[in-house]
Amino acid sequence: MKFGDKIKNLRVEKKLSQQALGELIGVSYRTIQNYESGVSYPKSHEVYAKLATALGCDENYIKTEDEEFITNASAQYGTRGASQAQQILEQTAAMFAGGELTDEDKLAFMHEIQSLYFDSKDRAKKFTPKKFQTEDAT
Repeated sequence: MKFGDKIKNLRVEKKLSQQALGELIGVSYRTIQNYESGVSYPKSHEVYAKLATALGCDENYIKTEDEEFITNASAQYGTRGASQAQQILEQTAAMFAGGELTDEDKLAFMHEIQSLYFDSKDRAKKFTPKKFQTEDAT
């Protein structure tokens, strides 16, 4: 089950509107809509914790490996990084469609892909002209 589906199911179970959940965690109802539709993910770990508390579940339940990867990519590289991370996950999932790897092998592969992504981004900083570097990247 995807992040957005988990949030929506838990919210409905608690009989909360998107507006009410947003008020509980300090975001707009539009943000909750975007979470539920898969358009965006929380930008900070604190939001995941607030969601888990408001929805009465364990934070790890709503925050799977994939969401953590996207959150970290977003925190380090902004919207473009989050988009690239999402694309990597989708393409990797397509590779596993045949079901020939064990779950442990799939997890190991995903961890390796995520490490490669962050390593390549760090190496690319060396070759980025200074005028395009942000203060965080230097």
